[in-house]
Amino acid sequence: MSEKTLFPRIGFVSLGCPKALVDSERILTRLRAEGYEISPAYDQADLVVVNTCGFIEEAVAESLEAIGEALDEHGRVIVTGCLGERADRIRKRFPGVLEVTGAHDYEGVMDAVHRHLPPAHDPFTSLVPPEGIRLTPRHYAYLKIAEGCNHKCTFCIIPSLRGPLVSRPVGEVLAEAERLVLAGVRELLVISQDTSAYGADLKYREDDWRGRRFRTRLTDLARGLGELGVWVRLHYVYPYPHVDEVIPLMAEGRILPYLDVPLQHASPRILKLMKRPADAEDTLRRIEFWRRVCPDLVLRSTFIVGFPGETDAEFEQLLDFLREARLDRVGAFKYSPVEGAAANALPDPVPEEVKEKRLAELMALQAEISADKLAARVGRVETVLVDEVGEEGAIARSYGDAPEIDGVVVIEDGQELRPGQFAKVEITASGDHDLWAWPAVQGEDR
Repeated sequence: MSEKTLFPRIGFVSLGCPKALVDSERILTRLRAEGYEISPAYDQADLVVVNTCGFIEEAVAESLEAIGEALDEHGRVIVTGCLGERADRIRKRFPGVLEVTGAHDYEGVMDAVHRHLPPAHDPFTSLVPPEGIRLTPRHYAYLKIAEGCNHKCTFCIIPSLRGPLVSRPVGEVLAEAERLVLAGVRELLVISQDTSAYGADLKYREDDWRGRRFRTRLTDLARGLGELGVWVRLHYVYPYPHVDEVIPLMAEGRILPYLDVPLQHASPRILKLMKRPADAEDTLRRIEFWRRVCPDLVLRSTFIVGFPGETDAEFEQLLDFLREARLDRVGAFKYSPVEGAAANALPDPVPEEVKEKRLAELMALQAEISADKLAARVGRVETVLVDEVGEEGAIARSYGDAPEIDGVVVIEDGQELRPGQFAKVEITASGDHDLWAWPAVQGEDR
């Protein structure tokens, strides 16, 4: 930020036709409304925006010259406008450009400016903290990386409500994550409708963060989040082949060895009726591979019982899958019609009493599996994140426990701990879903 002002200053170069001039006016209006000052000279600016023209070759040449001058005179340059539609040409000529956005992309320009020169935050005049308003406890936060979904699952109406997949650029997501961590967040929970499809709609385009290039893709996102020094937990990850690339990051300790994989069923016929992009045999092979790479991996999934047409034999296939997969955490739901869902038209609805019986049987089986897996952790010393502290001890979560949906670690004699603290504990007992522990090293932070 300029030494001459308390507020960030933007140098602005506007080229092209009157339509481009109006674009510049709108961008400048947004900048001023957010507290940015406009600098008349390069040496007084903290960042330079060049609004280009690309209609004819002379205009292209003028725009390229202006970009080069801004880079030479200042160095921190964002390019927008018509020539920005040909980003490859600009980056090939000027690889040092921070970001390139297209014509009329006001939001893209503002997002780029925010990433590279955040607006000044005055705690005495601003009603909103830098990390935004959150409804979660201070020490964890949900990080939404995309909206919408490209799948057409017959039991779901999300695509009709939220539209197709729209991913956020990876630089924008990483910048938000960094702000959250600076505000005291110790755990980031990555969410979307289909986290493994992240970036597909953007063709995995590159973006900037901390002066480096990252692809808008799950692996790059996970790698970047892993640099922030907090827990990173991935939710709603379909078992696509490229998810294999993320597992080594878990084995290396960069992100939590935890995957929430919504499988929904194991019968090939039911999965086909659901229009789910998965196959039970392929999934079992993938799980086996993941566990070879990362033996401590915790897998959570959700399943639907009583889907229209589900037979006793197909329900048994689901139970057999659970016995073989031995998932750590499982949630299950009875199928119920949702207005507008295609599955409503399927024949042979399952009677309600059969749904109830199947749900109880599935959850009883999973409780046995969960109890066995948790019992194997007794005697281990693990890092936990403290959620609550009371007179009788503390409630925390291990790497295998997402808030609200998984189990907890009950820390006896943990009254000296505090919410949001990482602590070392020794696991002393286990149940079907929860663990009990004693502090191993008092007050240890990470």
